Amino acid sequence: MVENDGIYNSARLDKYDELRGKLRQDDIESPQVDLRCRAESGYITLIDRRTLERECLAHGLNCHHINRRVFTFSDLQEWQEARADLGIPSAVLFNAGNCAASNQQLVAEIAELVEAVAPAAVVVLSDNQDINTVLDIIGLGVRGYIPTSVSIDVCIQAISLAIAGGKFIPASSIANIRDLLGVSSPRTMPAMKFTNRQSAIAQALRCGKANKDIASELNLCESTIKVHIRNIMKKLGATNRTEVACKIGDMVVCEH
Repeated sequence: MVENDGIYNSARLDKYDELRGKLRQDDIESPQVDLRCRAESGYITLIDRRTLERECLAHGLNCHHINRRVFTFSDLQEWQEARADLGIPSAVLFNAGNCAASNQQLVAEIAELVEAVAPAAVVVLSDNQDINTVLDIIGLGVRGYIPTSVSIDVCIQAISLAIAGGKFIPASSIANIRDLLGVSSPRTMPAMKFTNRQSAIAQALRCGKANKDIASELNLCESTIKVHIRNIMKKLGATNRTEVACKIGDMVVCEH
């Protein structure tokens, strides 16, 4: 069935007629609209075996304006049964709970998921913050690893970064890697003077937000955002958005 807030619960193919019949009227552009049309702009697949946690997280993503439809499923097989109607998602958020990467069943499940939904970005949500687990999971082709201790906004930003082609690893894991290798933390980069607008855009880039999302938040045209990004890259000596995000994370930003 479909809840009133627009979040789609998992359903098998033999139940899709019922699903179509209960779509909210204000979302339907024509009587012939189907799920594939609704998924053309990209959607998020949320996979979690635990029904309550799955639906609560989907509701949270929707309430915090993830700006994409959220379809929920209990496992990969259930999504595959709906694939003909939905197509490939923009990203898949897989809740691994507190399982460790040493769990061979989990490793096989994530590896199968990455292959099945390609080229969609796969992001893993987990209670486990062990650095070895994080590295093993990322090594499977996952584009993001989100600890359950983060806020829903950070979760959305991590998904957006993964969709944009980047990879999200929690800051705590970076610190653990440095400790593991015996590498001291790098010195903070000197302060860089940005205009108020450039500062806001730079921080948005650091969070992995797309140009259209930044433009919407700041009430600007995408072309204006692109001009600001070019100026930011020039000031930082960066060649791409990922490099901007990394450099912004290591520096103090001064506004003027």
